Amino acid sequence: MSVSGSKKIHFTGIGGSGMSALSQIAAMEGRRVSGSDRDFDNSRNLGFKASLEKLGIKIFPQDGSGIDGDTEEVAVSTAIEDSNPEIARARALGARLTHRSELLASYVDNFKTIAVGGTSGKSTVVGMVFTILEEAGLSPSVITGGPLVALKERGLIGNAWRGKGEILVIEADESDGTIEKYRPAAGLILNISKDHKDVAELKRIFAQFAKNAKKLYLNADDPELAGFRDGAELFGIEDSRLKIEDLRLEMFGSGFKMNGLDFRVPAPGAYNIQNALAAVKVCLDMGVPLEICAAGLAKYKGVQRRFELVGEAGGALVVDDYAHNPAKVAAVLGALHGAGGGRIIAIYQPHGFTPARHLKKELIAAFAANLKEEDILFMPEIYYVGGTVAKDISSKDFVDELSRLGRKAFYFERRPDIISEAAGLARPGDIFLVMGARDWTLSDFARDLFERIKKR
Repeated sequence: MSVSGSKKIHFTGIGGSGMSALSQIAAMEGRRVSGSDRDFDNSRNLGFKASLEKLGIKIFPQDGSGIDGDTEEVAVSTAIEDSNPEIARARALGARLTHRSELLASYVDNFKTIAVGGTSGKSTVVGMVFTILEEAGLSPSVITGGPLVALKERGLIGNAWRGKGEILVIEADESDGTIEKYRPAAGLILNISKDHKDVAELKRIFAQFAKNAKKLYLNADDPELAGFRDGAELFGIEDSRLKIEDLRLEMFGSGFKMNGLDFRVPAPGAYNIQNALAAVKVCLDMGVPLEICAAGLAKYKGVQRRFELVGEAGGALVVDDYAHNPAKVAAVLGALHGAGGGRIIAIYQPHGFTPARHLKKELIAAFAANLKEEDILFMPEIYYVGGTVAKDISSKDFVDELSRLGRKAFYFERRPDIISEAAGLARPGDIFLVMGARDWTLSDFARDLFERIKKR
């Protein structure tokens, strides 16, 4: 598919994961692309901006100046308020307003698309499928939320690539319900748990996604998906059609045997074995031999901020992870304890006031159940992305409740103040785990923490 031409497409909020991916695909196809982002205007996330500019994407202030008579289309996301000056400018000039999900849906329709949905694990499975398909020589395209390390090594942001083949792999996001618009050749549902929405609402959304998919794949190990099984292909440890055995869990990897063939996955935890089984299942149906699936998974380099090792100093490890909802927090803490890790010193930044309010009870339960007596939790204030939102909840509310439940939890209004306090606790065997979503500067924080530990 090609959308090249003289007319321009402008992305309002181009720094977001979904918008930046679509803008890169458009640029890789030869289309004229521009964009704006509030973070760039506030001198944040400038590395992201530079990477977009390297692809020929012109960045403007988010004041409407980037939209002119040559602008055919303005792409927006749910995060863009109707009062944004670029919306008014687009309407005044007669430029077509297109929602991010509509633009992505057009790509889904024009490729043989594998759409990966579920509350947790989407970016990882997308990365695994993409890596296997590349290993098979199928030159796939990809649009995803989490930057793939393999693509970053090519000098890209990492969340988009335009291959030469007919297959597109996408992360199908359920957070705003737009997943219901996609009609993929293959749809995967990895799991369902409370996140942006309650389970009942998520089941309704995924039911429509399941109906739209030409072929549906489901995790056989998730009881919440039991009602979706009719007519679906199943994957998972309990998959009766593939013999899964000899599961191995290590700190930075995992492994298993499938039909007697050994698989090695450079990602920890039982949840990543399930992710690998999902990727293998759909790739087998795409005609990839089992041996190539194993070879591809062994070369998988991961997703940025998905259990990414920042470094080791004085026998202590610093790990950067995207865990933000209760299921992901429980999974990564469980994986570390299950692999025989030492004391965990966790830093968790809630990813917005609305999610913090919605998930408060479940997040507290996840930490209370998975932090051991010697573990320590530090929480900075909730991440604020701008816009109009009620700030009627604080990280201190979480810390107070966890302290009451007997966990070692501490609140810091200013995130930088955590570094000296946490680094001063470092001892051999400790694992410093930085967790949170949406805020890309968390990776900078994790590196700063590592550098402070190194200097001790």
